Amino acid sequence: MAAINGDWEAALREEFKKPYYRELFQKVNAEYKNNLIFPPAEDVFNAFHLTPLKEVKVVILGQDPYHNHGQAHGLCFSVKKGVDIPPSLVNIYKELQDDVGCTIPSHGELTKWAEQGVLMLNTVLTVRAHQANSHRGIGWEEFTDAAIMALNGQDRPIVFLLWGAPAQRKKRMLNNPRHLILEAPHPSPLSAYRGFFGSRPFSQTNEFLRANGIEPIDWQIDE
Repeated sequence: MAAINGDWEAALREEFKKPYYRELFQKVNAEYKNNLIFPPAEDVFNAFHLTPLKEVKVVILGQDPYHNHGQAHGLCFSVKKGVDIPPSLVNIYKELQDDVGCTIPSHGELTKWAEQGVLMLNTVLTVRAHQANSHRGIGWEEFTDAAIMALNGQDRPIVFLLWGAPAQRKKRMLNNPRHLILEAPHPSPLSAYRGFFGSRPFSQTNEFLRANGIEPIDWQIDE
């Protein structure tokens, strides 16, 4: 796995020293040697590399990476260009269009959001091919909880978009009154019609950022 650097490394330095992380590191390295694991090892920490801690304006929490070939590249809900857009992202794009009028692109790569300060973090950062949730419980949750706690401690306004029950369980860690928490059902086809559609997360995020003197997110994904 590529090392975390910059201000995230400083924020998470103590985690790397803990026994659970050493065990996690060994397990994940063994998994990469013995199984097909997504995303590629060099992409595991892309969310942190593309969105430094000091630049985070918005946090989108996913569950674990996509588990089919060529999809996952270290940003929750995002897939590389040339890969079919997954159903959850299709629904995110539908809400994006209805909410703020963005045109729906032909690809699912969301790097543009990450580079503007949208931290796109899964709670588990690796997965075995074709086995959803296969790396749940090996230590990633403790590590990403530490990242969420670091964000909670930032003395500036941040928006947390918690879609679905796994993400919403992190709400107990978010007690900073400067932050905005927006909850909605998960955008998957199983639950999007229960309230994700019509939740207006993108416009509400930008209204909050503007009200706090922060540059809003340009949500339009370019072709």
